[in-house]
Amino acid sequence: MELTITRPDDWHLHLRDGAAMAAILAATARRFARAIVMPNLKPPVTTVPQADAYRQRILAALPRGADFEPLMTLYLTDRTPASEIEAAARSGFVKAVKYYPAGATTNSENGVTDWRHVRAPLAAMERLRLPLLLHGEVTDPAVDVFDRERVFVERHLVPLRRDFPELRIVLEHVTTAEAVDFVRAAGPGVAATITAHHLLWNRNAIFQGGLRPHAYCLPVLKRERHRAALLAAATGDEPQFFLGTDSAPHARAAKESDCGCAGIYTAHAAIELYAEAFAAAGALERLEAFASHRGADFYRLPRNRGTITLQRQPWTVPATLPFGDQVLVPMRAGETVAFRLAPDHAATT
Repeated sequence: MELTITRPDDWHLHLRDGAAMAAILAATARRFARAIVMPNLKPPVTTVPQADAYRQRILAALPRGADFEPLMTLYLTDRTPASEIEAAARSGFVKAVKYYPAGATTNSENGVTDWRHVRAPLAAMERLRLPLLLHGEVTDPAVDVFDRERVFVERHLVPLRRDFPELRIVLEHVTTAEAVDFVRAAGPGVAATITAHHLLWNRNAIFQGGLRPHAYCLPVLKRERHRAALLAAATGDEPQFFLGTDSAPHARAAKESDCGCAGIYTAHAAIELYAEAFAAAGALERLEAFASHRGADFYRLPRNRGTITLQRQPWTVPATLPFGDQVLVPMRAGETVAFRLAPDHAATT
């Protein structure tokens, strides 16, 4: 069985930098035509010149002949001026601005500490129609880790929509039924990305036969009812839900430590894992809209003209993959994935 779809895009991706980026970039470029690239490097990408320099490093690291366009983002801080938002909108290559609550996840220590500090750049984004990408979690230590997204929606997202009703928002890597419901009710200016790992796993995966650090991500995996809500949103016909892998590579040693990093690497089999989830739901025919159409439409970009072909053919994921001078452990390491890219001409233009 084969499935040919319009070449998809990844609307939430971590590429890292340097040798680590060079080790993983080809996997994304083989599957996706474009990707929204996260800015949480060290130091973070906070200005248009920094975004341009990062973009040039990505393009230089692409394999010869690869057809892939990185779409850049800026990292919102308490000190981001409205003038930087205006420069981003003029640039043509910065497509969004990323909000991290300070301390919420990997390399988020420079994130926003108080919404009052960023009202000027938010107003500029609203005026210029530049999307705000949200890591939607609170960092209040009194809030249970499994409730951080739900509380963010109630405590922050509702007031944000009230104060900036025309601001275009993407709630990234949604993980809860409550977040799905909010996006569903918010109207056409609000969208959400959904990861493959949140479609395929619930929080039991973290504790399957022991503590599984390679199943640890933020927002953390949730209960089965939330996974079911995400799957219904992804496989439905609502245009505000689309693909964003949040593929987040870390060296094996950084994951298997006494304070392991959050993040799951899925770029090696990203579209194949989504195909598994859709096939299990009996909705494989809806994968193309989710993966290839809706995100481009929301970002007001043309849909891709090329195609990829998936074959229903199991293959075994390697136990580790190169990652600079170290290795990483990918999702499904040592296990099988039910779909694979056609071995020849995986992407055509």
